[in-house]
Amino acid sequence: MKFVIQRVSKASVTVDGQIVGKINHGFLVLIGVSNSDTKETADKMIRKMMGLRIFEDSAGKTNLSLETVNGGLLLVSQFTLYADCRKGNRPSFINAGQPDLAEELYQYIIEQCRMRQDQVETGKFGAAMQVHLVNDGPFTIVLDSEDLA
Repeated sequence: MKFVIQRVSKASVTVDGQIVGKINHGFLVLIGVSNSDTKETADKMIRKMMGLRIFEDSAGKTNLSLETVNGGLLLVSQFTLYADCRKGNRPSFINAGQPDLAEELYQYIIEQCRMRQDQVETGKFGAAMQVHLVNDGPFTIVLDSEDLA
């Protein structure tokens, strides 16, 4: 599982000209699922993401978590995080999770995050989405479940 976490001052997702999810201060999280991922994988990733202390404290140090700053979450599924570009110029997505599994885990992640955070917004699974954001920093963290202890 892969999460691309961007600290944002604002972000939104539009589908067919309509805003389906919108936050101000918080995290925009692009979520990629592979076929080997499970709910346990998702739980580990959520714990790590929610514990990240990447918001500035009064001394200007990145020392505060999303919960501490009462930030929002905008969760967007993105199978292209599993693009394999090793051969040729056309990416392969064979490592991306099958749609049924990916959607099930995406919905699970949303549900688990809503139990921890007040504002959780989403994109629309499988839709063509336009993601708009103002990256605050810029600050971007890539979490890969294979790299987490």
